[in-house]
Amino acid sequence: MSTIKPSVLILCTGNSCRSHLAEGILRAAAGDILTVHSAGSKPAGYVHPLAVRVMQEIGIDLAAHTSKHMNEFLSAPVETVITVCGNADQACPVFPGQVNRHHWPFDDPAHATGTEAEILAVFRRVRDEIRRTFEAYADGRRDALKSRVTPN
Repeated sequence: MSTIKPSVLILCTGNSCRSHLAEGILRAAAGDILTVHSAGSKPAGYVHPLAVRVMQEIGIDLAAHTSKHMNEFLSAPVETVITVCGNADQACPVFPGQVNRHHWPFDDPAHATGTEAEILAVFRRVRDEIRRTFEAYADGRRDALKSRVTPN
């Protein structure tokens, strides 16, 4: 059995919010079996401070994350590409060695308006939606790995 973990690339347009939420959650849920990265088709150049804040609330630190362009991963063996917004799905190239592609769109909390409490509520809602989706994905990947290793 190979010791190289499959690589998952999570794409969004700006790589400032949703893709980082998903990267942090998937890495926490399945970092032992997957290599997880995020990038954008038009990177914003920063990670949204409220994304960092709402992830701290669930014990995941995004402080060291940076906004990256998806082209940085074109020469890497990416097994799975997951887009989390409509624009990234349209702009997503095929990566060398790519086996799987998923498109799971989420609202962009960076576009939320209102009071700080209202904006934070949107960030938390999107974080929790991403968490449910990506933890379920991690569970599925873990189950698939077990079924390949364990004879039926």
